[in-house]
Amino acid sequence: MASALLLVVVFVFDLVAFAFAVAAGRGEEDTAEVITQEDYKYCKYDSDVATGLGAGAFVALMASQILIMVASRCLCCGKAMRPSGSRTWAIVLFITCWVFFFIAEVCLLAGSVRNAYHTKYYLSSDPNLSCRQLRKGVFGAGAAFVVLTGIVSELYYVSYSRANDGQSSYNRDTGVRMGNL
Repeated sequence: MASALLLVVVFVFDLVAFAFAVAAGRGEEDTAEVITQEDYKYCKYDSDVATGLGAGAFVALMASQILIMVASRCLCCGKAMRPSGSRTWAIVLFITCWVFFFIAEVCLLAGSVRNAYHTKYYLSSDPNLSCRQLRKGVFGAGAAFVVLTGIVSELYYVSYSRANDGQSSYNRDTGVRMGNL
């Protein structure tokens, strides 16, 4: 029951992270206006919430990953898993989950930082001033990897739980019996 609740909470965090990343991707299509004053030009960008949404997606995905890793004791800090196919899948999915998580977090963080930078005023004396904008798709890639991270992390936790089911206790049988000697 507790593991089902955990999976639902993790799914909700992943869903929130995905929604924020998609909304941030929609918000990155802002417009800029070149304003000329005396001997310099600058870009004035519209107000943009994509930075906050990207940061929110970053935090929600981080919370999801922390919950899964705490519940599974990060695969290496708990009791040993019994040898089975589930253990093998748990190990493979653990590594894959961290790779996808890292890529998603980098995309979301880079998009948020770059978006925050480009919404500031940009001064230039260059007559051919081009108002730089965030490359489209940074938050979209982050959203895609949020989905992949969510799927793989839930599969990892299920495999981890299966590998720990039916674990025999070693405290009753010590192994080598020397009572007859």
